Amino acid sequence: MTTLHNTRTAGRTYVQKATLAVGAVFLLVGVLGFVPGITSQYSQLQFAGHDSGAMLLGLFQVSVLHNIVHLLFGVAGLALARTATGSRSYLLFGGAIYLVLWIYGLVVDQESAGNFVPLNGFDNWLHLLLGIGMIALALILTRGRTNRAR
Repeated sequence: MTTLHNTRTAGRTYVQKATLAVGAVFLLVGVLGFVPGITSQYSQLQFAGHDSGAMLLGLFQVSVLHNIVHLLFGVAGLALARTATGSRSYLLFGGAIYLVLWIYGLVVDQESAGNFVPLNGFDNWLHLLLGIGMIALALILTRGRTNRAR
C-alpha cells in the first residue's frame, strides 16, 4: 500500500506531462473547429468530405468528422496520461498514425471521395510535424527508463 501511495504522490513523469499537454491541445483544436470566427467559412462546415469549406484559423480544412477525431485524440491523451506506459504508447502510436495520415494526405486526390476527413496541404505538413514531434517526445522523455511508473 505504501508503494502505491508513493507512486501516486510522487507526481507525474515528463512523458505524462507531455501527453497531458498534447491531449489538451487536441481537445482545444477539436472545440475550436466548431467555433465560428476561429473557423472561417463556418457555414460551409459539413460532416465529412472534401466539400467542407470550413477552415480552422483560415488554414486547415476541417469537417465535423475532423473535429470529432481531434476531440477523441484529446480524450485518449488525457486518459492515457494517467501512466507513463500509457503516455509513451499514446505518443508513439499517435505519432505513427499521424505519419500514416501525412502519407495518405500526400497521395490522395484532394478533390476525390477518398479525401473524406478532409485534408489540405496545410493539414498534411502539420501531420508530418505532429508525427515526428509525438514520436520524438515518447523516445526522448522515456530514454534510459527501465522501470516506468504505472
